[in-house]
Amino acid sequence: MKSIQDLKGKTAVVTGGAGFVPSHLIDRLLADGLRVVALDNFVTGHARNLAHLEGNAAFQFIEHDVALPFDVEGPVDFVFHMASPASPIDYVQIPIETLKAGSYASHNSLDLALRKKATYLVASTSEVYGDPEIHPQREEYWGNVNSIGVRSCYDEAKRYAEAATMAYHRAHGLDTKIVRIFNTYGPRMRLDDGRVVPAFIGQALRGEPLTIFGDGSQTRSFCYVSDLVDGIWRLARSNYNLPVNCGNPHEMSMLQFAEAISGVFGIELKVDPKPLPPDDPKVRKPDISRAKEILGWEPVVPFDKGIRETIEYFRDFVPVA
Repeated sequence: MKSIQDLKGKTAVVTGGAGFVPSHLIDRLLADGLRVVALDNFVTGHARNLAHLEGNAAFQFIEHDVALPFDVEGPVDFVFHMASPASPIDYVQIPIETLKAGSYASHNSLDLALRKKATYLVASTSEVYGDPEIHPQREEYWGNVNSIGVRSCYDEAKRYAEAATMAYHRAHGLDTKIVRIFNTYGPRMRLDDGRVVPAFIGQALRGEPLTIFGDGSQTRSFCYVSDLVDGIWRLARSNYNLPVNCGNPHEMSMLQFAEAISGVFGIELKVDPKPLPPDDPKVRKPDISRAKEILGWEPVVPFDKGIRETIEYFRDFVPVA
C-alpha cells in the first residue's frame, strides 16, 4: 500500500465532489496533504458541502457535468469517479442523468486517468447485487438485478461502470479500483433524498410517525461515512484491482432501525406502514472478508455514536417539533 507520506503534494481529481460521500473524501485527501480538484454540476450535490474549503489553496472546484468531456490542467495522480445520483427519489426523477453518470461520465473520467497515467477508483454500489439470493453478499456474487425495473437506471449504470473500469484495466493496463459501497450515513446527507436514515431522522425531528415500507423485516447494514472514506482511501493506495465491498456488516431490520431512532430521541415509536417499493432488496449485508485481508480495513465507529452525530447535523435543517 502506498504511504500517505509519499503522496503529500500529489493531485487527486474527485467527480461529484459536492456530494455527501465525495465531500468527506475530499476532506480526508486534503488532510493527508494532497491537492484536490473537484467537479460537480449540483444536480444532487450542494455547495454547502464544500463551503468550508473556500480559500484553501490546495483545493480547486470546477462546476461541470462530467457526463460531458473534461480535462484538468497539470499532473493528476488519482481520479476518484464518485459522481452519481444515489437515492430512490433520484431514480424516479432523473433516471437519464443517473444512467449517464455510470456510462458517459465513467468513460470521460477513465479517459482522464488514462491521459494522466493516474490511479482510477470508481464508486460502485451494493445495488449491483440487486435483490440478492445469497446472504451476506460477497464480491464473487454476480447479483440478481431487474434490468428494466424502476431501480435499473442506477443498478445497471453502476454495473456498466464496473465493466468499463475493468475494460480499461485489461485493454490499457490502467491501474483501476472498484469499491462497492453499502449503506452509508453521516453529516451532509440530503434530508429529502428518500433514504431511510435522513427520512427517519427528519420525521422524528418533526414529531411525525416513522414510515416503514412493507413489514419492516427488510434489512440494511449502516456504515458511518468516516469509516467508508478510510476504506476507499486504503483501496486507492493498494495494488488490488478487483471489486472490494466497503460497508458495516452489522445488520438491522428497518423495524429495529426505527426502534433505535425512537430510542435516541426518547419518543414513542409510531409506525406509518407503506407498501414495499418494487425491487426493494429484502436483505443487505456485506461480506468484508476481502477488505479485511487486502486493506486491513473494517468499520470502527459505533452506530450509537455515528447516528447521534448525524442527528445533530440535521437539527440545523429541520424545525424541531
